[in-house]
Amino acid sequence: MKEIRLHGRGGQGAVTAASILAVAAFLDGKYTQAFPTFGVERRGAPVQAFVRIDDKFIRRRDMIYEPDILMVLDSTLFKVMDVASGLKKGGMVIVNTNKTAKDLGLSADYDVRTIDVSKEAFEVLGRDIVNTAILGAFAAYTGLVRKESLCEAVKEQFPEELAKKNIKLVEQVYEKAKR
Repeated sequence: MKEIRLHGRGGQGAVTAASILAVAAFLDGKYTQAFPTFGVERRGAPVQAFVRIDDKFIRRRDMIYEPDILMVLDSTLFKVMDVASGLKKGGMVIVNTNKTAKDLGLSADYDVRTIDVSKEAFEVLGRDIVNTAILGAFAAYTGLVRKESLCEAVKEQFPEELAKKNIKLVEQVYEKAKR
């Protein structure tokens, strides 16, 4: 089983990203769970969302304390909380930033992938909402879900015009991450 924790700020779409990822994995024939946790429920407040993906039925219903993979939608969260808390040794961290792992204070014990997806999100959506963009990077870096399944899950999540933009964003970032 792969356990994934997403960190973002209220309004960035971390909870939606978790839901889309779970649907995409389901479309790939896997068992999934997606659930959020909230602190102060307001725009800009730190938010966490969680996803489990497995080839067999998932019986666990507890929080994810030791994730295999972290996705961080806003690198400023490293300044206000221990984002990497509990991450398994050798775990992957995917961060929306143009900074290095060293700049973020991340240990060499992790497979850190930094990719600045804010620019693409702003160009395609007109806003710095990076949830689908980071999922494109996730698919490219991990291979846990197919890009096509992500695009199908995006179609199910958003109205037609917004879905088209988000699919373009997923595909654009996927290709950027593959390079």
